[in-house]
Amino acid sequence: MTIHAQIDPQWAWSPVQPDEWTLRKAAHLYRRGGFSASAEQLSQATRLTPHEAVRGLIEATEESTTQYETLANSVLATGNADNLTAWWMYRLLHTAAPLREKLTLFWHGHFATSAEKVTDSQLMYQQNVLLREHALGNFGALLHEISRDPAMLLYLDSASNRKAHPNENYAREIMELFCLGEGNYTEQDIRELARCFTGWEVRAKRFRFNRYQHDNGEKTIFGQTGDFSGDDGIDLVLAQPSGPEFLCTKLVKFFVADEPSPSTELIAPLAQEFRDSGLQIRSVIDRILNSNYFFSEQVIGRKVRSPVEYAVGLLRTLEGSTNFYDLAARLDDLGQKLFFPPNVKGWEGGRTWINSSTLLARANLVRDLLDREETRFAGGGMVDLCDKHELKSPAEVVDWLQANLLAVELSPDVRSGLVRKLESGTEPRERRLRQVVYLICTMPEFQLS
Repeated sequence: MTIHAQIDPQWAWSPVQPDEWTLRKAAHLYRRGGFSASAEQLSQATRLTPHEAVRGLIEATEESTTQYETLANSVLATGNADNLTAWWMYRLLHTAAPLREKLTLFWHGHFATSAEKVTDSQLMYQQNVLLREHALGNFGALLHEISRDPAMLLYLDSASNRKAHPNENYAREIMELFCLGEGNYTEQDIRELARCFTGWEVRAKRFRFNRYQHDNGEKTIFGQTGDFSGDDGIDLVLAQPSGPEFLCTKLVKFFVADEPSPSTELIAPLAQEFRDSGLQIRSVIDRILNSNYFFSEQVIGRKVRSPVEYAVGLLRTLEGSTNFYDLAARLDDLGQKLFFPPNVKGWEGGRTWINSSTLLARANLVRDLLDREETRFAGGGMVDLCDKHELKSPAEVVDWLQANLLAVELSPDVRSGLVRKLESGTEPRERRLRQVVYLICTMPEFQLS
């Protein structure tokens, strides 16, 4: 894995040079800044500069959200939060704004809230909409909104925070997990911040401030004393110097490399960028995705694909569609069921995605996708996809699949074996093509992003 301590921070976050732009690096950008891309999208990206491609991801918007909202209403009518997973998987596959969805997923893991406890699907959906709206915006605004979010209030018991019996759950997590990290606050800070949030509750699925249950007394937080409200308390947390480093470290681990944890020196330029921008998430993401380090060989192919990246990436690359309810049901076996993070810390990610059980589940998921009649590629089968891209010889097919699906090249022997698999055998070509896709997707190389 990358040794962050050996990286020069000034070089790392300087803009990458346009003359180094290749199809491989465009594919890398779309894997990390989204959920992979079709060959046509990558071809279009290579005709841009890397900075133009990144700007396109950052500024992308949905032409229309009607189809997502209609499907969401249908799903919410069932009252089953499991169906929300299928809804989001559908949106991840079809979105025209993949970076915003990628960050929505990041914030879902950061401000982890589970439908296991928050059993109201409408509230979980509302939180998802909130995270998407602020995904690339101002972190301070996002923190204020998520603190009042009904699903979050219920999940961390902040809705039952009363002046006579302050509940410290949210106050602890806003410091430890959401903003500052361990060691940057005291137990006294937690107790006093919890008093700020007294009287915050949920009524009729909306936030409500109950002034009769709010503690109006003086509180001392981070050495400052006053009759602080909940919003005042949030502002005090946002003003702490450790916040930008903590958040930029998480963003680097999510977009750049799982391990080891980046050094303070490497994070410092990003943290300063974050401060200087007034905590604008967009500024940090722009700096990361445009950087020398992001496009370096030290980073490409050095992250483990999450289950969502694994499944959605395969379908987006091969212009695929399938039964999303069945696909969503299988995600749990791989260790990442959307709307159901394992705990308040979210998914640990990295190497924890891979073990003997999840590797088997990944292989079974791909096999199920390829065997399903509902699964389509470019509106038909794998033969139709190959015809669309004028892939005639077995070697052309394997090279195309390798270039579009993999961050790490296959060895010459493995490549030759796949070519022979397509050349020989009595099975129909469609069957052989699907078998080769299955073999590629179950190789160690495909587990890496």
